[in-house]
Amino acid sequence: MTQPGTTEAGTTEPVLVEFTADGSLRLTAEVAQTFFPSDALVAVPRADELWLMPLIGPEGGGLLLKQRNPRGDRSALIWEALPPESPPVGERTAIWDAANGALRVSLR
Repeated sequence: MTQPGTTEAGTTEPVLVEFTADGSLRLTAEVAQTFFPSDALVAVPRADELWLMPLIGPEGGGLLLKQRNPRGDRSALIWEALPPESPPVGERTAIWDAANGALRVSLR
């Protein structure tokens, strides 16, 4: 899956995502539309990162991104995929990894 703004290395410019204290992931409308146009994803913890991978549609399971406001920002409850000892809160940097088909979010 090639995304707009992808570099030769297969990554995009960094984007910001937000984690809330209650274990939700928040994405701007632009980030959601660019990387998760079907509003469905899976969240996979990998070392110090959380990999968010788009699904073709909600029929296959996974997490659904729900619209939060009229602007089109999205959110999903993902606390089960976060590290229980120190779940992230606040904004984190993410990059698109075309080779793995994942938006890789730093948990540090």
